[in-house]
Amino acid sequence: MLVGDYVEDYEVMVPFQMLVMVGHDVSTVCPGKKAGDTVRTAIHDFEGDQTYSEKPGHNFGLNADFDAIDPAAFDALVVPGGRAPEYIRLNPRVIEIVKHFGVAKKPIAAVCHGQQVLVAADVIAGCQCMAYPAVQPEIERAGATYVGPNDTFTNAVTSGNIVTAPAWPAHPQWIRQFLELLGTKIEA
Repeated sequence: MLVGDYVEDYEVMVPFQMLVMVGHDVSTVCPGKKAGDTVRTAIHDFEGDQTYSEKPGHNFGLNADFDAIDPAAFDALVVPGGRAPEYIRLNPRVIEIVKHFGVAKKPIAAVCHGQQVLVAADVIAGCQCMAYPAVQPEIERAGATYVGPNDTFTNAVTSGNIVTAPAWPAHPQWIRQFLELLGTKIEA
């Protein structure tokens, strides 16, 4: 899971906890930080304004060293949204990591503004892709087809090895589709 300061709180906390809950080992990393460090989160909410509001979130703990990550050792990638994607995408190692997953066709899950990292790594051309609406122009310029959110922002789309969603209200669909890509079986 690639994160940075001011990653969206729900978009990092919920997927991390859900993936761990169902038995996946999730390494959380941030450029310039090591295991035991934290990143600050921001809570983005939809309160009737022209865009989301932003409030202070929590500190999210990192459990792996960014510099030591070997993407070949991992089965999948998660890129949460928030403000972090706009600047972590400037890190050449982040782009290298994301390109590895794209070229290898390993499962990738991105939500909200996380798709900015996928655009920068040039891994979404030809895909159907959702994101927060403000990211639509970037997605289309990257050669992907933008799929808009429904009225409640609760939908997600899978296109090949990539599952995307517009924001945290889509977690049930986004995480379910990602678990399907991972081949995770949950039985009642």
